Amino acid sequence: MRTIQSALAAHLGGAATTLCICWRVVTRDGAALGFTEHDHDLTVAATQYWAASGFAASDGEEAAGLPASTSNVAGGFSHEAITEADLAAGRYDGARVEVYLVNWADPEQHLLLKVQEIGEVTRQAGQFEAELRSFAARLAEPQGRVYNRRCDAALGDARCGVDLTLPRYRAEATVAAVSNSTRLRLSGAVSPAAGFFAEGRLRFFDGENAGLAVDIDSCAVEAGLVEITLWLPLAQAPAVGDRVTLTAGCDKSFSTCRAKFANASNFRGFPHMPGADFAYGYADGTSRHDGSPLFS
Repeated sequence: MRTIQSALAAHLGGAATTLCICWRVVTRDGAALGFTEHDHDLTVAATQYWAASGFAASDGEEAAGLPASTSNVAGGFSHEAITEADLAAGRYDGARVEVYLVNWADPEQHLLLKVQEIGEVTRQAGQFEAELRSFAARLAEPQGRVYNRRCDAALGDARCGVDLTLPRYRAEATVAAVSNSTRLRLSGAVSPAAGFFAEGRLRFFDGENAGLAVDIDSCAVEAGLVEITLWLPLAQAPAVGDRVTLTAGCDKSFSTCRAKFANASNFRGFPHMPGADFAYGYADGTSRHDGSPLFS
């Protein structure tokens, strides 16, 4: 049950109100930022809420129970608030959002309306729109494991067990050339074989993308340089000379787990699962259907 301050309750019951919405955004690294739709900055409970952010909220609906309710918030990019580069880098993905109703004439009168998290974000024409979804939306996420030939663990996590901090799985390099927003050529990275870092991760040490980690699609060695193709384009092109770290990737197959990482005992897939042809086959006197292992 929500408790409303007596002063705020009296204000809400008055003939005229001075109300606005404030959003307190807490990113996954713990940074807290405040935004408001009011035309002046506000300080509420020791948090500064910026009016320059241009935030505006859409209509929202609430229902009893555990519905996965959503709403939207739109705003403009600002050097003082949210920048396009920060959104493109995913720094606000999954951030916690506290929505407050505030009496802007007396900010001590405020009420926490709901707590949500940032979902899908779209960017265009110098502004953005973010989906705010309730935590009940997590109940709709798939749970459990899938019976599949390929591994369902994330490379380097507790279920996988591979230590990606070992030097043999990492390499430092420098950006030697930028072909486009998805293709980079790196110098200084010694790769044991072409494609070693395919499906791995690339992290920027410095430059405009410092701290940003992105997924690698493919990797090849050509003329002494490592050519990297990224899964998604970079919002900000790196500069020649920017330093990066490459981390080995895994295609989730049993052969890669055994040969590349010597980690077959921790493989989290089912490599000996019968294929569709065998599953739909029948005993014809020539194939083996006696319950014995299909692979030795």
